[in-house]
Amino acid sequence: MPTDAGGVRFLGIEFTGSSYEQVARELVELAGRNRFSYVVTPNVDHVLLLNPRQRSATTGRLQAAYDEAAMRLCDSRILQLLARFRGIGLDVVTGSDLTAYLFRNRWFAGRKVALVGGDEAMIAELGARFADLEIVQHLPPMGVLRNEGAIDAIVDFVARERADFTLFAIGAPQSEIVAAKCKADRRCRGVGLCIGASIEFLVDRKRRAPIWMQRLHLEWAFRLLSEPRRLWRRYLVTGPRIFALAWRERRH
Repeated sequence: MPTDAGGVRFLGIEFTGSSYEQVARELVELAGRNRFSYVVTPNVDHVLLLNPRQRSATTGRLQAAYDEAAMRLCDSRILQLLARFRGIGLDVVTGSDLTAYLFRNRWFAGRKVALVGGDEAMIAELGARFADLEIVQHLPPMGVLRNEGAIDAIVDFVARERADFTLFAIGAPQSEIVAAKCKADRRCRGVGLCIGASIEFLVDRKRRAPIWMQRLHLEWAFRLLSEPRRLWRRYLVTGPRIFALAWRERRH
């Protein structure tokens, strides 16, 4: 079973407390194993999906995937702030920053990296920035969770390539559920990271919020202003429900 030494429990999730360097060292150790493990990066959306009041078949699969993850790294400064109000110290290790840290500080150097998702141009863009890396890619169709054949194809790809690191860039909850499928398949090895849109930030397709906005817990506002038509519901309708969820837990 996964272990979480020094973990912090908040809103029903056992978060792994750590720094970027500590996480990178743990990932290298996991990458060298002959069995597959994976890391998830809970944010506000994930916590709301896992809310017992909103359970569905997909929620159950996501919860099972979270239970089997080797690490659960807090991807949200809003969650960190809510935890602070409860007197809980929650380290933030965002998926985007972790991915950039691993690439830029050469933690992938000399190791095989597999990318699940993105598009055909993405490998070339990564290669232009990190020429010394061996990167292979699998491009699944849209709607992976509704396509068992597509899920099986991803598992077969991970099993065949036997990469040290597998980056799942197919969005939540698809990445987490498929990573759990890979763990259940004895042919797979290495470590997987559920990274969302991290590669798009890394190759400058999308911009991150300025550091001062991140420190003021306003990255959500920057993203909303950058992509209002796509993100307005997430940040203005769904996201605020996290405050009610945190309040209910505080009262218990």
